[in-house]
Amino acid sequence: MSSCARVAGHCGRCEGELPFDFTMAFQPIVDVDAARIITYEALVRGPGGESAWSVLAQVTDDLLYRFDQACRVRAIEMASALGMRENLSINFLPNAVYEPEACIQATLDVSARVGWPTERIVFEITETERVRDRQHLRSIIEAYRAMGFATALDDFGNGYANLDLLTDLTPDRLKVDRELIMGCDGDRRRQVLLQAVKRLADELDILLIAEGVETREEALWLARAGITRQQGYFHARPAVAALAEDLGPALAALRDESRRPRA
Repeated sequence: MSSCARVAGHCGRCEGELPFDFTMAFQPIVDVDAARIITYEALVRGPGGESAWSVLAQVTDDLLYRFDQACRVRAIEMASALGMRENLSINFLPNAVYEPEACIQATLDVSARVGWPTERIVFEITETERVRDRQHLRSIIEAYRAMGFATALDDFGNGYANLDLLTDLTPDRLKVDRELIMGCDGDRRRQVLLQAVKRLADELDILLIAEGVETREEALWLARAGITRQQGYFHARPAVAALAEDLGPALAALRDESRRPRA
């Protein structure tokens, strides 16, 4: 890989090189009930494994389109090279998509080149606070669904990613923010809120994912509440240019414990 990430763009906004390099780390999203990894989220890192912030701090407004496209291409290339068989979740910045059909071309091209099935791509919407046009975000989600992609709304329940977004948007997945997950095993208020979000997601036919799960107690309470799709340090930390080890036995043990009657 060269010192600058190159993108084969299809418009002037996406063409050219980035003046910095980056790589991807992959963190699994698990299904406790199925005792397996179902998705990997691709997370940007510096070329030596440095933090995401070390990369994002270099993304100026005029580089936003190129960076968004470069991340999609890099994530798919690396997932394919690592032999990933699960779904791939790719973060995207809504303000970096000026026209869904045009901006998806690089994704389609790299998927065809490496043989990555497009139905195994989930686009994860981040930085909703920067969305200036809610209708534009809705059109992106609808266009991606028409093309066969799934979409997820990140950080739900915190900051700008709140309930009112669901009046306009129809994501396939909701990722519940760590703020609601933290200490949920012993916090009655969080438990009530999470149970309400679970019912809401079920009624709207949206898959619910708890992110930021950091303790066994949190994971166990969530599984007992029916929130079996989880992501967080308890299950696995992001691995730079690598996939997680086999989590099946640990997940099966957690599932079995969640199903046992409590004393």
